[in-house]
Amino acid sequence: MTGSAAPTVDVAVVGAGPIGLAIAWRCATRGLRVAVHDPAPGSGASAVAAGMLSPVAEAYFGERRLTELLVASAARWPGFAAELTEASGTEIGYRTEGTLMVGLTGDDLAEARRLWAYQQGLGLPVTPLRPSELRDREPALAPRVRGGAFAPTDHQVDPRLLVPALRTAAQRAGAAFVPRPVRKLSDVDARLTVVAAGCGAAVLTGLPVRPVKGQILRLRAPGGVTPGFRHVIRGYADGEHVYLVPRADGEVVLGATVEERSDTTVTAGAVQRLLRAGVDLLPELTEYDLVEAVAGLRPGTPDNAPILGPLPGRPDVLVATGHHRHGIVLTPITADTIADLVTTGVPDPLLASFGAGRFTDTPPPGSGDVGRFADTPPVRPGDVARPGAGDLGGRRCAVASSAGIDDVMPAGAGDPSGPARTTEEDLWS
Repeated sequence: MTGSAAPTVDVAVVGAGPIGLAIAWRCATRGLRVAVHDPAPGSGASAVAAGMLSPVAEAYFGERRLTELLVASAARWPGFAAELTEASGTEIGYRTEGTLMVGLTGDDLAEARRLWAYQQGLGLPVTPLRPSELRDREPALAPRVRGGAFAPTDHQVDPRLLVPALRTAAQRAGAAFVPRPVRKLSDVDARLTVVAAGCGAAVLTGLPVRPVKGQILRLRAPGGVTPGFRHVIRGYADGEHVYLVPRADGEVVLGATVEERSDTTVTAGAVQRLLRAGVDLLPELTEYDLVEAVAGLRPGTPDNAPILGPLPGRPDVLVATGHHRHGIVLTPITADTIADLVTTGVPDPLLASFGAGRFTDTPPPGSGDVGRFADTPPVRPGDVARPGAGDLGGRRCAVASSAGIDDVMPAGAGDPSGPARTTEEDLWS
């Protein structure tokens, strides 16, 4: 906070990707004066992400607590989507056909079945399917596909529609967008600051958030017709893990690589591998137009889980970052729990495993240390100027994501441990 005068806003949100915008929207609807700092809202995660809402397909060995958070957030997505559509007046491409998980070869299927068995052990809805049953659902699948499974509650949304809708909803609720760079936390003039800056959070907070590169392709069906398949396809093809996400306007998103790099260069090798695996699973893609090849940076953490809650030693700063490949699926629960924390000062028990204190020697502040705005007067039109956008001091990141299950995981289901995952599925969701 700068200067000695009283802050002009209650909450400053640094970062206008889906996470930051959703937090700003939720806080503004609760009567708080909110300012969002970002140079170009939606130019990071939303411009690259595929928008899969897949907590079931992304339930991995050794990530039980993260899976529980994904499932809990995904359960909020139907209501969140309906509320956002009404608040913004725009569609967000939310679709509920479900996800098919497939294996091309015998080895691919064996690897996939091991993971599906673990997911079923957690009580998650995974239905194994024979090749004929797969092709009954999706005739366009290659005849070589050896088998698969259906995750009916793994859905999708279009991030390129989601982010503008969130910005509109936040603005209509009274949030302002501030065109000033935030290169250090002391630049922000607010009672409470929420850092939702993706990889930029590392510079602002000192937390271990690193960039994880992902390359992704966008194809389009000839003539712009609807793609020849309707489910999200997540496949193993000769050891290459890919996903294919169909859109109603003819677009197909094909991704993605997972690379411990910080550049955003698109490489010929990555494009070749993604196209080969995609065509192996869905041969009709050979006739599609290749319209985009891009790379972005996911904000990763040492344990692949997000960092949510107070910044140790700074009770006036909350953090909502490090979502890695789960930014979209975790948008509803992140926004709700952070907004609750802002207004009540009491952290939701769901956040207990995801505090910043797990990466520092300083324990997180007690719930009473967080600023309370429950009695703050409602925001009034004209209270805060609404310029345009702002600047994040730090590397712009494209975030990963996923979501869309109806029931929270049973409390005692499954094995909470399991072998550590040595290879990460190529998910740029």
